[in-house]
Amino acid sequence: MIKGTPELIADRREQIVNACGKLYMTMSFRDITLKEIGNEVPFSRPTIYNYFQNKEEIFLALFKREYDLWNSDLCRILTENETLEKDRAAALIARSLEKRPQLLKLLSMNNFDMEAASRREALTSFKRSYGESLANVRMIIERSCPEFTEKRVSDTVYTFFPFMFGIYPYTAVTDKQRAAMEEAGVGYSYMSVYEIVYACLSRLLGAETGEAAI
Repeated sequence: MIKGTPELIADRREQIVNACGKLYMTMSFRDITLKEIGNEVPFSRPTIYNYFQNKEEIFLALFKREYDLWNSDLCRILTENETLEKDRAAALIARSLEKRPQLLKLLSMNNFDMEAASRREALTSFKRSYGESLANVRMIIERSCPEFTEKRVSDTVYTFFPFMFGIYPYTAVTDKQRAAMEEAGVGYSYMSVYEIVYACLSRLLGAETGEAAI
């Protein structure tokens, strides 16, 4: 059992997740170790095991936090827009994901292995945040597309969420990748997060071709 006040426990968990997030901005999942994370926190590395079983659970907590932050934006969309035109719904969701590069990068990882290596309670906590995102996007679709049947709403949700796994690799391109594409003679138009998400959602929702100004 972890010793300390609830505030201390929450603070230390947050420091560990923050350290992981900081490292993940410049390093790959493979290269980040508990030793690296331990070097970023003001307490001993063995202490980390009081809060997380392994680095996969730390990443899962970071992943959950990113979903929670996205959910805050999705809830704001719902609160501030009693009615929604389709193109505006697509644009607002696109803007919300544009702010979450860390979420998109995590989505591009091998999530199967990360989830498999985490304890069930950690995975359940993560799935709650993921489920809230599903529900929020579903509500935005229902509000902007009242003519959609339940099946079409579900089809739209489960087309868009798998699509999200590929956003980061298509929008975060390194100089080496860009040079390799040019040398390989691959004609490719690089798009921003906003552009690629808006293009997908506007088609899924059947929006007009004119982009909403937000």
